[in-house]
Amino acid sequence: MASKPVYKVIFVNQGQIYEVFACAIYQSEMYGFIEVEEFLFGERSQVLVDPAEEKLKAEFADVKRSYIPMHAIVRIDEVEKEGAATINDFQGSDKVAQFPYGSFMPRPGSDDA
Repeated sequence: MASKPVYKVIFVNQGQIYEVFACAIYQSEMYGFIEVEEFLFGERSQVLVDPAEEKLKAEFADVKRSYIPMHAIVRIDEVEKEGAATINDFQGSDKVAQFPYGSFMPRPGSDDA
C-alpha cells in the first residue's frame, strides 16, 4: 500500500513566514482559500526542543482544518518526509511585495460586482 503524500506548505501570516507539513491539501469550496488538514509535527520524544516548532504545535493543536488565503501561499511542495515546522520573520524587499488582500476581488455591494 502506498504511503500518504507529505506536503510542505509555506505561507505568510501576520508578517511572518510559516512553514508547516501536512498530509492533505486541496482547494476549498470557499472562494480564494486552500484547505490544509492532517498537520505533521516532529516526535515529542526528541531531546532537542525547537521553540518555533513548539509554538506551531501549540497554535495548531486543536485545529482540524486550516483555511489559508491563496494570496498568502508562497509555495507548496510534495516532499519525501516531514521536517521541522518553522516560523521566520518576513524579510520584505523593494523587489518583492505581498499582494494586498481584497484588491483583486470586488467587494460585495460595490459597483464593480
